[in-house]
Amino acid sequence: MLDPFKRARAKSARALRRATLSTMNGFFGALLAPPKPAKRKATQTPKAISKTKAISKTTKNTTKAGNPVQRPVSVDRTVKAKRPTTSSAKVTGHRGVFKTGTHESVFGTRAYRVYVPALAKTAKDPLPLIVMLHGCGQSPEDFARGTGMNALAEEFGFIVLYPAQSRQDHLNRCWNWFKRADQDRGAGEPALIASLTQDILAEQNADPAKVYVAGLSAGGAAALILAAAYPDIFAAVAVHSGLAIGAAQDMVSAGMAMRAGDPGQRQTVQMPTIIFHGDADNVVNPRNGRYVMLRALEPYGHLDRSEKAGRVATGRTYTRTTHRIGKGRSYAEHWVVHGAGHAWAGGNSAGSYTDPAGPDASRAMVRFFWQHRTTKKRRTETIA
Repeated sequence: MLDPFKRARAKSARALRRATLSTMNGFFGALLAPPKPAKRKATQTPKAISKTKAISKTTKNTTKAGNPVQRPVSVDRTVKAKRPTTSSAKVTGHRGVFKTGTHESVFGTRAYRVYVPALAKTAKDPLPLIVMLHGCGQSPEDFARGTGMNALAEEFGFIVLYPAQSRQDHLNRCWNWFKRADQDRGAGEPALIASLTQDILAEQNADPAKVYVAGLSAGGAAALILAAAYPDIFAAVAVHSGLAIGAAQDMVSAGMAMRAGDPGQRQTVQMPTIIFHGDADNVVNPRNGRYVMLRALEPYGHLDRSEKAGRVATGRTYTRTTHRIGKGRSYAEHWVVHGAGHAWAGGNSAGSYTDPAGPDASRAMVRFFWQHRTTKKRRTETIA
């Protein structure tokens, strides 16, 4: 006997599948791009941040470099590619140059911004290079303003590279950390960014032994993948509000990892890692920060652990856990910012997803980076 309801049930099932997929896409998109926080008045940079005075009168090509709001804090060529083109050089308020360029390689094409400090004109020694991977819904310009990394580049003398994700590769400009095709060496976005990094090293007076990568949220997860895939290029990595490598393989598992946390996969390459995460983050579960730390420690032998609590003057409290050998340099740091959400700690409110009340993550990352460098042997050996 024919089931009179069979056709109706099949139609309902198809509608349910479509609704479920639509809901999942919408949920994942909402997680990756939370509503922007209310606008706050930008605070001028204290003199302690940058020794270079800002230029008050600007030309038509002048652009803001992104001054951070500094808060007092107690702190204890393996990839072949086409040559990038550079255009629209703009003099910034920090007297350095914030260039716009487009990088083309066999792995794809991406626009980028690169900040070269004024010091580069007279520096005798090559300068360190920090690669900054923005979060979802952000741009290199926005990320520069929020993190204040350009001001620190003037203070400490280093170059900053900001690759830009395109809407063609992700509708909300997220780095595709959750896709299998973008999680390994020699393919996808990791290979593309590595190719861009090597071209900037060749183009600028940059030190190949002092190359670092940092990122926020999706950019933080992508930064981890990039550093682990190319330890011959990157000497250390900084992850703000990110997830462990292998925490997701598609959109569905990414949403689950962001909500509940996921330990990801075991790491075998020693990569110095500094982690920042707000314990009130409702976009990327703070448990993910702990997982990133556990994975970062796996390749090392015994490291001495120390913990220190601190408070930003008129700002947030935080707990900093450090792992090092004796009293030497730290190989892993985990900063838990209490009461903070999904935002760059100590950032400038002129940029999106920032928390000026938190400890200065950008300055802490630079301090951590300067403890590490790659060896010539590591840079020239072939990583399988």
